[in-house]
Amino acid sequence: MNAREVMPAGPVHARISVPGSKSITNRALICAALANGQSIIQNASDSDDTALMANGLNQLGVLARESGDALVVQGKGGRLYAPKFPIPVGNAGTTFRFLLSLAALAEGTTVFEGAVRMAERPIEDLLAALRQAGVEVEKHSVAPRWEIRGGTLKGDTVAVRGDKSSQFLSSLLLVAPALKHALRIVVEGSMSSTSYVSMTLDVMAHFGVRGIEVRPEGYIVPAGAAYAPAAFAVEADASSASYPMAAAAITGGEVFVEGVKKDSVQGDSRFVEILEAMGCRVMWPGGGVTIRGPETLEGVDVDMNTMPDVVPTLAAVALFAHGRTSIRNVAHLRYKESDRLQALVTELGKLGAAVTLRPDGLDILPSPLHRAQLATYGDHRLVMSFALAGLRVPGVRVEEPDSVKKSYPRFWAEFEKFYRQTPIS
Repeated sequence: MNAREVMPAGPVHARISVPGSKSITNRALICAALANGQSIIQNASDSDDTALMANGLNQLGVLARESGDALVVQGKGGRLYAPKFPIPVGNAGTTFRFLLSLAALAEGTTVFEGAVRMAERPIEDLLAALRQAGVEVEKHSVAPRWEIRGGTLKGDTVAVRGDKSSQFLSSLLLVAPALKHALRIVVEGSMSSTSYVSMTLDVMAHFGVRGIEVRPEGYIVPAGAAYAPAAFAVEADASSASYPMAAAAITGGEVFVEGVKKDSVQGDSRFVEILEAMGCRVMWPGGGVTIRGPETLEGVDVDMNTMPDVVPTLAAVALFAHGRTSIRNVAHLRYKESDRLQALVTELGKLGAAVTLRPDGLDILPSPLHRAQLATYGDHRLVMSFALAGLRVPGVRVEEPDSVKKSYPRFWAEFEKFYRQTPIS
């Protein structure tokens, strides 16, 4: 198994660049595809997941191409065509779930093929919602392969569960403006990661869709709520920014992360508040954020339902805190690229960490740590979080280091800056 050893570092001092938000970019791509005309998405994510999304749009008849750090999309106003060949989605959950509903608008049969793990991740609740709207969609009995017969999204009311992934609701919201009729979406049960639904509505508004009714039982997208082409700037990725922030916290150093917004629409942007509660100093000098680590980190008790992607980052920081850290209300992390809760217990345990699994989260107590090789299950967020532990613990080896390309292709290049002690001003 390919593995990368991380060398310990003293207090780090670095200026770090992170990509545009993958979550925002992928939402903007769907909106731009359904607008009628050319949209330009600046500071777009350069992740593998976004490349899969752009490829899927091209296969459905929407031209999406790179132009520097931007993506240029020639929207077709919802006039889509089923491709001749299967659309590959890898293990990109957002990409697959958003494209699946989009393909419901395309006349003909669209086939999706994914990684083995994709077949293990939740999708049936979205399939059930699409079937309620008249769409025929089937999963292969063995292979990670799905077929959807589009051009049949006719229903005006659908119900969808939200406890395993908010992406099902976002997927339906994103395609609703392309319909000729209003769509009422009833949310059954509790909604996980509500911040991502708010992000979806925010991006839709930037592309001209407003007037969506938010009701206690769900949402109503009115008839005639059409997308308009737009020039759209993607803000820096808050999930990716959590790793250099955590590096400052863990080592007692100081890191400036470029482009991070204090008023971000991303739920993961609240990670700075957690670091502040643990004793870090947070400063907003303009153009980004500076994190200065304390002499002693303190454990925290935090509900992370609205910022699930930074749970592994916090778990890495908690290894070096004084006192217990409790992470709550994140049961849906079992359905990500890996079962992240179990993976954190198993792999951090190899370092000697005292991590207890609870039904909806983790408890982490400080304990003596030692060298280990850590499996990452092909999960990009585990790779980047486990690398952080290696900044303090000698002999940490992280498997499948190239998995970072899924969201933050330049991660290792930026990580190397921690050893150069470069000035941040």
